[in-house]
Amino acid sequence: MTSTLPLLLFVVVSTVTPGGATTLATASGARFGFVRSIPLMLGIAMGLALLAAVAALGLGGLLLALPSLQTAVKALGTAYLLWLAWRIARSGPPNADNGPARPVTLVNGLLLLWLNPKSWAMTVGAAASFVLLASSPNRLAMLLAAAFGVAACASLALWCALGVLLARFFRTPRHWRMLNLAMGVLLAASLIPAWR
Repeated sequence: MTSTLPLLLFVVVSTVTPGGATTLATASGARFGFVRSIPLMLGIAMGLALLAAVAALGLGGLLLALPSLQTAVKALGTAYLLWLAWRIARSGPPNADNGPARPVTLVNGLLLLWLNPKSWAMTVGAAASFVLLASSPNRLAMLLAAAFGVAACASLALWCALGVLLARFFRTPRHWRMLNLAMGVLLAASLIPAWR
């Protein structure tokens, strides 16, 4: 068995870099605070861990073998994330009179991750690149799930905390509209690399 250091570096860099999940964690932290954002973060981390395990067990190979299935998954994920970006961009301050604001739930965070093209690229790439780290697909699945799950928890917590800090500077509805618009645009922009 070879060193897991390259895998750990790959996982840390791929989970901490900006993307759809980190943007959602930042927006949720700013809007709802850290504690109310925990279900979203746990759902995303669990979803990424599960996706990494499934990629190691062979679904990644199926997606690589069937480009039409890969395109369908990417299109569905893009549509969902663009819809979320639109909702974020159009939302007002946390105390706006447009109904009670609710953070994303654990289940929605888990499902959301499965529709994120960046997550598929990360996990399928890791499964293909680090297959020699384990003696069987099951062991690789456990290794990737643990690495991605732990790294996602830490990364999302950092991004959510950044959102909480940003919220301290936003006092007026105009500030909140600017932040929400920026978060929506960043979420939409995070999809561009998936279509290159």
